[in-house]
Amino acid sequence: MTPEILNSLARARAQHRPVVLATRIAPADAAGAQCLLPDPAAPAELNSAADAALAADSSRTVRAAGAEWFLHVHNPSPRLILVGAVHIAQALAPIGAMLGFSVIVIDPRRSFASPERFPGIAVRTDWPDEALDELRPDTRSAIVTLTHDPKLDDPALDRALKSPAFYIGALGSRRTHQARLARLAALGHAQPALARIHGPVGLSIEAVTAPEIALAILAEIVAVRRGAEIGAKAAA
Repeated sequence: MTPEILNSLARARAQHRPVVLATRIAPADAAGAQCLLPDPAAPAELNSAADAALAADSSRTVRAAGAEWFLHVHNPSPRLILVGAVHIAQALAPIGAMLGFSVIVIDPRRSFASPERFPGIAVRTDWPDEALDELRPDTRSAIVTLTHDPKLDDPALDRALKSPAFYIGALGSRRTHQARLARLAALGHAQPALARIHGPVGLSIEAVTAPEIALAILAEIVAVRRGAEIGAKAAA
């Protein structure tokens, strides 16, 4: 691996940007050549193969552009962004981390968003819209609002709907969710965008306690991420 590719790989990791390290393995006289994908200068067929490998989160050997390549996927950890440092977030954060998510808790209320309440978890105390503007959620990001406070949840959902996040969820009753949708529609979000929000959030497992609700939410996030069929919605 050349220093240039190594440095580019390090930059991609720092920027939370998914890339594929492509190594040519055949024909033998050209084996060992490497490049990072996607790359506009690379053959379209090779870029397409890299996109498929990233989407599947799976390294693989492919034949493209007249050669055989090993595509080594370097996907960043999926992110779980929680808006609201509430009791449910305290249960969600460690379970999400256990499942391999990079967990971030956002809440401008410093008495809630403290390292003592979220040991080992990244905590931000800026306003949710400002935090999400900086975090720039991508296709490997799940965003869940938990505060029940429109001043915090609505700006976060507005930013989430403008992002390609694979999952957007909002805690609250069906009535609360309908009022929330009306407010977001007034901000200019059309019905297809609003339909992306999982609300009430979580699978319907009759959850009552904070850990049970956290389990229902994470089960739904995993189901969406893995393309599983989701049944009835939770009513809480």
